[in-house]
Amino acid sequence: MYQPLADLLRPTTLDEVYGQEHILGKQGVLRRLIDSGNIPNMIFYGPSGTGKTTVANIIAKQTNRTLYQLNATTASTGDIKNIVAQLDTFMAPNGVLLYLDEIQSFNKKQQQTLLEYIENGKITLIASTTENPYFYVFNAILSRSTVFEFKQISREAALQAIRRAVAFLEKRTALTAQPEEGALEYIAGACGGDLRKAMNAVEVLFSVGVPQGDKLPITLSDAQAVTQKSAMRADRDGDNFYDLLSALQKSIRGSDPDAAVHYLGRLLEAGQMQSACRRLMVIAAEDVGLAYPMVIPIVKSCVDMALMLGMPEARIPLGDAAVLMATSPKSNSGHIALDEAMADIRKGRGGDFPRHLQNVHADTYTMEREQGYLYPHDFPNHWVKQQYLPDDLVGTVYYHYGSNKLEQAAKQYWQAIKGE
Repeated sequence: MYQPLADLLRPTTLDEVYGQEHILGKQGVLRRLIDSGNIPNMIFYGPSGTGKTTVANIIAKQTNRTLYQLNATTASTGDIKNIVAQLDTFMAPNGVLLYLDEIQSFNKKQQQTLLEYIENGKITLIASTTENPYFYVFNAILSRSTVFEFKQISREAALQAIRRAVAFLEKRTALTAQPEEGALEYIAGACGGDLRKAMNAVEVLFSVGVPQGDKLPITLSDAQAVTQKSAMRADRDGDNFYDLLSALQKSIRGSDPDAAVHYLGRLLEAGQMQSACRRLMVIAAEDVGLAYPMVIPIVKSCVDMALMLGMPEARIPLGDAAVLMATSPKSNSGHIALDEAMADIRKGRGGDFPRHLQNVHADTYTMEREQGYLYPHDFPNHWVKQQYLPDDLVGTVYYHYGSNKLEQAAKQYWQAIKGE
């Protein structure tokens, strides 16, 4: 019976788990917790192929507990009850360790079914999810569990695992692998931190390779063919998609054009051009804003051009937009001013309009015909001092000039005119 290489090489001890030293290193909290034998209910959160299932298996082995595995995408409440029925029997003398994969797929009622059993300790729950548990797992479960985050496997850790896989297959096939320079390193980078994908790629390379005597060449072109787009994790409904958008915006906000084009490229490679376009327009107004207001119509034009062209040509104007904004001066003064004003509005501040700001046509059928409004264009420099805010907000300052050249020039202009 065929068994995937990833399963054949699944670690059996914590020392063999790659890339999670922050929780499984000698001083890692999860490592010390497992060594103590006192296993609480836990939630493992992180990308696919980072060792969540493997660690659950190791915990079951070290604590001598019966391990049951369910996938929440297909499991039902009945499956949980079937497991409960085996408690206190010879099948589970030390209690049950339940590994529930993709717990975010369980609805609230299904998650609540677990509560009475995990609270009395007869079922120890280890739930895993690729989504942020604080958003997708109900509080009743979350408050009774300890969350451990599994990080994306680094390229270096992935390369270690790949070399171990190559050594294993060399022994099994009696062939000596001869990887072309950069081939294994390419797999390590292209697997996107998913060791399962890396193992699958190595296995395919050994299957399609043409032996030359007792040697097996592994070419870079073959490595590229079996790992194409494997690093592009950007599911529209997943955390990684929103992480990419966030990374793009924060890189542009942080004025790093290299990181900006990297994350933009990942979105485009993942087929998320429209989402990238929308985020670029948000960034133009939110992060560059009044420091260079002309960037807003420029970015809008780049987006329009991209949507008209489609990929792959769309990358050209979008790349221009990302680099332009990353290298532009930044200001968030405009939208911060509005946010502060809206916060006051939600608090109930701001009474009636000053009389002189009301619509003049509203006076047609009243006795009060004169508003007292001063028309600024009738005065020098098109400005005259008068009240605009409601009475209870007079003196409130929402807008603070940004430190960029454009806003500072405007500040100096109005200080001179207003005599401030």
